[in-house]
Amino acid sequence: MTRINADITTFAHVDSSTIPWVDSPVAGVERKRLERIGEEVARVTSLVRYAPNSNFTPHTHGGGEEFLVLEGVFGDEHGDYPAGTYVRNPVGSSHTPRVEEQGCLILVKLWWMHPEDQERVVIDFENSDAWQETAHGATLPLFESEFEHVELHRIEPGCSWTPEETTGGDEVFIISGEARSGDTPLAAHHWVRRPGDRRAKITSDSGALIYVKSGHLDTPPALPEEAR
Repeated sequence: MTRINADITTFAHVDSSTIPWVDSPVAGVERKRLERIGEEVARVTSLVRYAPNSNFTPHTHGGGEEFLVLEGVFGDEHGDYPAGTYVRNPVGSSHTPRVEEQGCLILVKLWWMHPEDQERVVIDFENSDAWQETAHGATLPLFESEFEHVELHRIEPGCSWTPEETTGGDEVFIISGEARSGDTPLAAHHWVRRPGDRRAKITSDSGALIYVKSGHLDTPPALPEEAR
């Protein structure tokens, strides 16, 4: 069984530019695995790259799916989602991904969703009017339940964001720009998992846009049977 950064109680940092693309079972679709437990059915956080005019086979998300569109346009029978879109497809949902001439790049999390969280969410975060001004720049809430809290933070140059004192640790993905988590340097498309005792202040000298999921590491959903 494939295990990559599988111990969620430990700190992990991945510079995605240093790891290879791995072919998926479908031609034209490649992955960079940031964390993974399992084989094709797995709890996973990955960068997924679709070549222009590529498709993925119809499938059901037994553990839910959460993704950020980073480049291009991702599409399925429910709609088209350009770069700057956040999507949650709940446990049991199905779709058939399709990508046209631009291709696309997404950050995707599978089998990280509790069955009780049945809300489907689609947010255009590039153009949302729900951004809230903060001392470090701005924040945009994306999703909240008793199991997790998901938000974006825009950190202005020379500013810092300090996480609130909550249980469950967090994970951070740098959408754009550069930052530091304590002494750990972070650039675009770096991913870092920070358990409860490692949630350092994040500082940016030049500005950054970051995705933050918190609270979920203490209450992870059940693994798929194939990965137990």
